Amino acid sequence: MELVAKTYRDRKALWAELPFLAKFLGDGALFLWDTRNMSETLICNIVGIILTICEEYRDIFYPEIRKIVVGPPYQLRCGIARGRVFSVGNGQDYVGPCINIASRLQKLSLLTFCLPRRGFNIRKYMDVSFHNIFVEKSAMIRGIGESELVWVLKEEFDQLPAEEKKLFGEP
Repeated sequence: MELVAKTYRDRKALWAELPFLAKFLGDGALFLWDTRNMSETLICNIVGIILTICEEYRDIFYPEIRKIVVGPPYQLRCGIARGRVFSVGNGQDYVGPCINIASRLQKLSLLTFCLPRRGFNIRKYMDVSFHNIFVEKSAMIRGIGESELVWVLKEEFDQLPAEEKKLFGEP
């Protein structure tokens, strides 16, 4: 089901199916979706939902949690990737190259939100109110490739120091 529910920061908040695994990792969270039977639009909706979660964490949750917990992170870092995962421990945990890719993407430069071009055609399938905030760049991703195409938040990229911008090329 692909529904538009509300507007957030002048963008439509999109809905998608719930993940089949949500796991706290101490300093982050892992969400896994089974996208085999999802449309490309629904898969891109997941990206919009994750971005909204990250923004709402920073704008709504962080101001409250910092009053209770010492030193919570101001914002979440997010890497997203698609691929196969394999169950270990009777579905209690999962491993797979896409989990490693997502981990590397969330550590890419000073950026907080990144996903590969491969597997996410956001220009074609994502609602225009979301896809206009992304820019495509090429980057070296350790263990993946020297010139991998990635989507990053345009506003974040524009605010990077010149030295950090040198890590990225044009597609």
